[in-house]
Amino acid sequence: MYTQTKAMEPDVVQGFSISLTRRNVVAGLALIAGSAAALVAAGNADAQSKQSVSEKSLYERLGGVFAIAAVVDHFSDAVVKNPIVGQKSKNPQLRKWHTKNLERLPGLKFMRTLWVCDISGGPFKFSATKPGTTPLGLEEAHRDLRISPSEFDEVAAELGRTLDFFKIPKREKAEVLAAFAAHKNEVTAGYNRG
Repeated sequence: MYTQTKAMEPDVVQGFSISLTRRNVVAGLALIAGSAAALVAAGNADAQSKQSVSEKSLYERLGGVFAIAAVVDHFSDAVVKNPIVGQKSKNPQLRKWHTKNLERLPGLKFMRTLWVCDISGGPFKFSATKPGTTPLGLEEAHRDLRISPSEFDEVAAELGRTLDFFKIPKREKAEVLAAFAAHKNEVTAGYNRG
């Protein structure tokens, strides 16, 4: 135990005694350090939660590759059965693709999954099998199908129904549909070709 006497101003009591033990000092320092650490941790946790919420990519908000693959799988099967753009389409190229080329559907699902992962900010990169004028090259992959703007819109509507089926929130649904719509001119590039 330490005792300290300190001289104070003349009008205050001359002798002031503070009793300090090692245990009191350590306890006081631990209390101060613990409080500071708790404040720092609380501040960091708050900053991290704000940062992670505001900085999550669409890919992360959609649930990553497995969730995206499930959506693409459902969507691709729905397009095949869609009466406007699928097996019974009035467009002979679409009708043929959805009846005579279905052995290619698993590969198409894979490529669509990569495409969505790429455009949504995920770690996977899509490379077009038939490179076009854009990094995603969608015009060459679709040119021979002669997809009309209204057929494109029906595929977009099918995508919207699929997103609803999976209960994708409005914000994410809007972002996915906007990313899809951004490529409408590429996908319909072959429509006016004779």
